[in-house]
Amino acid sequence: MLSGFNIWEVLVAAVSGFGIGALWYGPPLFGKRWQALVGLSDEEIQSANMPLIFGLAFLLNLIVATVLSLFVEVFMMIGSSALLGGLFSALLCFAFVATTFGINYLFARRPLKLYFIDVGYMMVMFFVMGVIIGAWY
Repeated sequence: MLSGFNIWEVLVAAVSGFGIGALWYGPPLFGKRWQALVGLSDEEIQSANMPLIFGLAFLLNLIVATVLSLFVEVFMMIGSSALLGGLFSALLCFAFVATTFGINYLFARRPLKLYFIDVGYMMVMFFVMGVIIGAWY
């Protein structure tokens, strides 16, 4: 039986996506390479409506974290640990996100390097969200 919705694990997991994204798409890791691969200039990035982009991105992270919380909670009935939550979440990401990104990137003729940057971020984000949710269980 499901123990119920936990807003705190969902909020912490959603916020973790922002922290990971800031590192992943920032200058220390893949920021400039990603920017070049998607063809955005510094001026285009600086002129973007960042409150709207970040607000909607956070809303989407909340949706991911909420649904992931439900899936992980069901999976945790088999056995629970933070690592299991992370591994299960990464498996879900591989099965649904990596594959659908792959289909989209093939038809859009996007570079393989961009695919690995974007899917790598999603895999890490899902894993960390799953660890957070699994640890809360």
